[in-house]
Amino acid sequence: MSTPPLPHETYLRPEDLWPRIVSTTRHALATGALQPIATECQTLEQRGIAFQVRVLGRAHLKDERTKREKPRAVPFDPFENPDPDLVVGGLSPTHLCLLNKFNVVEHHLLIVTRAFEEQESLLTAADFEALALCMDGLDGLGFYNSGEVAGASQPHKHLQLIPPLGPDALRVPMEKVLPGAPGFAHAVTRLGPWESSPARDGARLLAAYQSLMKELGIGHPLPPYNLLTTRDWMLLVPRARAESHGINVNAMGFAGSLLVKNQEQLQRLQELGPLELLRQVAP
Repeated sequence: MSTPPLPHETYLRPEDLWPRIVSTTRHALATGALQPIATECQTLEQRGIAFQVRVLGRAHLKDERTKREKPRAVPFDPFENPDPDLVVGGLSPTHLCLLNKFNVVEHHLLIVTRAFEEQESLLTAADFEALALCMDGLDGLGFYNSGEVAGASQPHKHLQLIPPLGPDALRVPMEKVLPGAPGFAHAVTRLGPWESSPARDGARLLAAYQSLMKELGIGHPLPPYNLLTTRDWMLLVPRARAESHGINVNAMGFAGSLLVKNQEQLQRLQELGPLELLRQVAP
């Protein structure tokens, strides 16, 4: 099952991406297709890293909707026939760009395979070329949650891209200490000069990914892991568990951005320290 390209479909160019994100967001908010999750953001500094901790400001909308839905004989795949109000555009014959319906960070993109592929499968040249095209138009953080233990919420393969989080000129808080040792199991590498060529940049991303997988000894069967990348560096983190102390962690946690459900979890995180939380969910 897949979402094939339309006849004579025009694919997004990097220079068109941001205007299309803005217009699609405006339209999706007006129609109710986009349903942002309200949070209160606080800063929790540790070892020079200004962690961004978002506290849910109300009941988690996604959880509420899931509870109200009737059980399905076959699990629902929101990427099989995506809501057209959330579609930013086609990227290639193999990939689409969508808005994240339940976004915490504004302008959160999903880079989705048109044909179903398992989220736990290896990333491919086509995946990285689609990601590189989007990163050329939006110089932010690309990431991938491989499997439920790594924070994936859907089994249909999708990478993600968010705008820079900061602080200051940083794309993400963790960037301040990379490529140093941030205190949890990982492998990291610098990337070469960005060429603004999806094919060449995608190939370089793929080579870096394969090198990091080899460095960590990741093979078959694939264990859960998080991948984070910018135009300048790539970070790979193997995962041992999905959460610790009730706090779930996905790839954004290793970027320096964490989500807690309530004030009690925030206090627990303050007592524990973000880096210790990350260390506990990595091997």
